[in-house]
Amino acid sequence: MNATVATAVLGAFMVLTVALGLFAVRGRASGGGLAEWSVGGRSLGTVFIWVLMAGESYTSFSYLGAAGWGYNFGAPVLYVLAYMSCGYALGYAVGPMLWAYARRHGLVGISDIVAHRYGRPWLGAAVAVLATVCLLPYIQLQITGMGVVVSTVSYGAISLNWAYFLAFAVSTGFVVVSGLRGSAWVSVLKDILVIVTLAFLACYVPLHYFGGYGPFLHRLVAEKPQWLVFPGHASGGLGGTWFLTTTLVNSLTVVIFPTTVAGYLGARNAEALRRNAMYLPFYNVLLYVPMLLGLAALFVVPGLVGADSNLALFKLVVDSLPAWAVGVIGAAAALSSIVPMAVFMLVIGTMWGRSVLGRLPRLAHRQKLTSQLVVVASGTLALLLTYTAPNTLVRLSLISYEGMAQLVPMLLLGLVWRRLTVRAAVSGLVVGLALVCVLVFGGHDPLWGMNAGIVALAVNAAVALAVTWLGPRERDERPDAEVLALDDEFPGQEPAPPVRASS
Repeated sequence: MNATVATAVLGAFMVLTVALGLFAVRGRASGGGLAEWSVGGRSLGTVFIWVLMAGESYTSFSYLGAAGWGYNFGAPVLYVLAYMSCGYALGYAVGPMLWAYARRHGLVGISDIVAHRYGRPWLGAAVAVLATVCLLPYIQLQITGMGVVVSTVSYGAISLNWAYFLAFAVSTGFVVVSGLRGSAWVSVLKDILVIVTLAFLACYVPLHYFGGYGPFLHRLVAEKPQWLVFPGHASGGLGGTWFLTTTLVNSLTVVIFPTTVAGYLGARNAEALRRNAMYLPFYNVLLYVPMLLGLAALFVVPGLVGADSNLALFKLVVDSLPAWAVGVIGAAAALSSIVPMAVFMLVIGTMWGRSVLGRLPRLAHRQKLTSQLVVVASGTLALLLTYTAPNTLVRLSLISYEGMAQLVPMLLLGLVWRRLTVRAAVSGLVVGLALVCVLVFGGHDPLWGMNAGIVALAVNAAVALAVTWLGPRERDERPDAEVLALDDEFPGQEPAPPVRASS
């Protein structure tokens, strides 16, 4: 009976998710081109941008990984709060800059921006391939995360394999048709569920198991003090230096992450992005809940090891709540996988449809259709690898964030400093990526207590600067307004966006 009730509640929310995503584009889907599909027609206001970008940051990791890290290590998990908050602060300046540059030139993604800045279509295609390699593991992780959640909250009635397929089917079902706008609408449902369920759990678990926060925290300090200080419990040396360097590199990366940029480009105006940057840190408060519940699980369900530690929060939920409540909480966690997964697939599709396959003469006028087909293909590939070779993408996920960080000089420095040449940007990127792979796969992360990504990024920037200053000057006859993201973009009013994204 518990399995039937929880599964029915979960199923109802999945149907509602698809319906809401399709409803979001009523009257728009038939006539919209690539810009309408991929960046919501650049018309999303503050609320939709807020829920969309919060949805990208609050994923299944927040329910599984944050609780699991709290359970296993303790204090080091706070790096998530630190880098997100710092990233939002950087986004206050970076978001409007990228939005204005893309709007002025009719661009729809990070690979598009790079190709236009350097005047090299092949460079945009290369960035699209790199970003795809870094994003595919996140699709697989969201599929896996939702599979674990759905199987657990259904009391095992839904197997992991069927749960994986459900994650893929629901995400693909609405994002292919509705694009970024549909993801924003579904994010509203997800955020309502997340806020309500986490607020409830934040009150319920300490009262139910410990008699309140006071007894819980007193017991934590008395019995598990090593979880409350750096480097945490059995964390392998994730101390203060690691925390600071990880916060720095991740905050730089998150502002140029392809899914974040998609959120920027979907905004109605730059002011919506500035307000969004101020409001997003409030969402981070919710992250304390799974972290604290992971610590509470140390006393309620001790002895979880390996991947089972990621189920710390749901062990508490299934153990003490009625089936309908388990279903609702499971739906919130499942949507926390579906929304970011949909945006990951949409971004991959947009990059390939515009910067790779869209460069072929036969496909140049079918960029939206090509992008939609790539969405299905990328999701299918991640699903198949989840079934057949999950460790392949798990290994790649080790360098995903550090790898994307190496695009920071090419993108951000390139948009404000004209002298940065193609040769210099590519040289720095190649050296940075190679160093990340050597350090991470060689077991040297952290290096001297520092995040390997920040070490590689420093070398990347140094190489880019050295090649620019010492190498030959490259001539680019385009005016500054065509190359750089200038401070005076659109003074006084917003012009209509140029129509350059074909359908």
